[in-house]
Amino acid sequence: MTTQEQLNQWQELAQQLRIDSIRATTVAGSGHPTSSMSSADLMAVLLSKYLHYDFDHPDNPNNDRFILSKGHAAPLLYSMYKAAGVISDQELLSLRQLGSRLEGHPTPVFPWVDVATGSLGQGLPIGVGVALAGKYLDQLPYNIWVLLGDSETAEGSIWEAFDHASHYSLDNLIAIIDVNRLGQRGQTELGWNTQAYANRAKAFGWQAIEIDGHNLTEIDQAFSAAVAVNDRPTVIIAKTKKGKGVKTLEDIGGWHGKALKAEQEQQAIAELGGERHITIAVDKPESQSQPAVLGVPQPLQLPTYKKDQKVATRRAYGDALLALGTSQPDVIVLDAEVSNSTYAEDFAEAFPERYFEMYIAEQQMIAAAVGLQVRKYKPFASTFAAFLTRAYDFVRMAAVSRANIKLVGSHAGVSIGQDGASQMGLEDLAAFRAVWNSTVLYPSDANQTAKLVAQMSDAYGKQSDRTGIVYLRTTRESTPVIYSSEEIFPIGGSKTLHRSHEDQATVIGAGITLHEALKAYERLKNEGIKVRVIDAYSVKPIDVQTLRQAAKDTNGNLIVVEDHWLEGGLGDAVLDAFAGNSSTHPYKGSQLQIIKLAVRDMPTSGTPEELLHAAKIDADAIVETVKLQVRQLVGVS
Repeated sequence: MTTQEQLNQWQELAQQLRIDSIRATTVAGSGHPTSSMSSADLMAVLLSKYLHYDFDHPDNPNNDRFILSKGHAAPLLYSMYKAAGVISDQELLSLRQLGSRLEGHPTPVFPWVDVATGSLGQGLPIGVGVALAGKYLDQLPYNIWVLLGDSETAEGSIWEAFDHASHYSLDNLIAIIDVNRLGQRGQTELGWNTQAYANRAKAFGWQAIEIDGHNLTEIDQAFSAAVAVNDRPTVIIAKTKKGKGVKTLEDIGGWHGKALKAEQEQQAIAELGGERHITIAVDKPESQSQPAVLGVPQPLQLPTYKKDQKVATRRAYGDALLALGTSQPDVIVLDAEVSNSTYAEDFAEAFPERYFEMYIAEQQMIAAAVGLQVRKYKPFASTFAAFLTRAYDFVRMAAVSRANIKLVGSHAGVSIGQDGASQMGLEDLAAFRAVWNSTVLYPSDANQTAKLVAQMSDAYGKQSDRTGIVYLRTTRESTPVIYSSEEIFPIGGSKTLHRSHEDQATVIGAGITLHEALKAYERLKNEGIKVRVIDAYSVKPIDVQTLRQAAKDTNGNLIVVEDHWLEGGLGDAVLDAFAGNSSTHPYKGSQLQIIKLAVRDMPTSGTPEELLHAAKIDADAIVETVKLQVRQLVGVS
């Protein structure tokens, strides 16, 4: 094929991508045709010549990866799939319809979509994670292509990605910025100032190439230069026009997210030269190598701790992570520059090739975890629980991506002590409980922590593997070991530490507050008051059966105590165990009464003991509350 023939082929394919984006959105009555049209030339060249992908085998480890960071340009992506011959024209025209795979923004319901996009600023950080896997773990020569919109470069997460990609010399990562100038409500921050984009990228150590994004020759040359570089990531900054090819749309504001009417559609298609039905054969990967072997699996030997020994659960997390690293070579660890507090540093020392320091960039840390799991690795990412809120949108979108990631938040609650409120994770249980298909765990001692960390992976076999977002909350303070190393702690279960037929109330705690509940139990017992004590280490899923039985056995008197804000945490998880039933529960003739002891006022600095007392979530508060409940019960009787 001559150069001119190739240019003509690309031109025809680009027009088809534009037309199909228009057709699909017109039928849907919504969508983003003009945002799709600006990138069509770029994608025509990529699909025809540079993307190496086996659509019949999307799990082929040698496949290039394509991430549509500007997820609202989904019509363009689906048009590319049609051009590659993997979806029909009929399916293309099902865009945005209930039951269709062609959602308004792409999700992994397609086998060729690795991650969901649409919340802007996430595609490139996730691409960093995939690129880390390719260069350092798989050690295979595939490339990661990421198409960004110019508007999303205002997101700080994009520059976290620029920083980390350069730090790790990710020469397999190629970003393409579609600089079409127009955002949702007008001109973008930089407009068509491609030099400003290039200067910023170069300052981060990237190769930056400015091109006319509608000049097919320049596109070809830029892509060729990008795949040739071997010491740094590349960004291609393509000046384009939104709505390219149609006079009434091209570089005209007010069209973002708007579909054309039927008459406008026909005029636009005619202006673009009429419908095409081109199918191209996308090149498959040249290499057929297998990912590098990172180690040989060994039998799991979890750390064990003696009863009454004082060990922080964050310490036990680090110990268990180290054991997992020996047992499972696909376990990868990321941390946000607090590994000496989370104790992820032990894993980093033992397995430096499987540890990635994300520094103080929590968004990039979660994004990298999502990218790593695309390549079937098991990422554990840890930082202070409070700082995970900074990356919450990435967690939310990870659920949309059906991603399997393991997150650990340390230094939770007022019990961290003197550091003060800015360091205290008091929202995390509520936040992670609200994530779709999530698991939320809050261990109380070291042996329990180790067993739960093992279950976060599949250390006990596939039946114990937790899919989705799995969050483990750990405690800063050292607490007594209360369980034998032989105990088991199934996710969705709980532990009843004290029970009798004379129990007058049930106290439910987890983590630090369980130890306060145990202190309260001893004091109440000495005063002739018996209470049941439940360790609700599995906050989601919660042990509904045990909680309901306890309510029946203890006159409906439940006291939940937690080192967390009142809203959304363990107390609300317990309440949810009774949701759907009548508001009056005939538990031995008494109605259900759930009292929530939680942090209500903004904490300050102080010792852990002082702060637990001030928040009224310590043993003193539990004893007082139980006595009040018991007196009320006697009064009713």
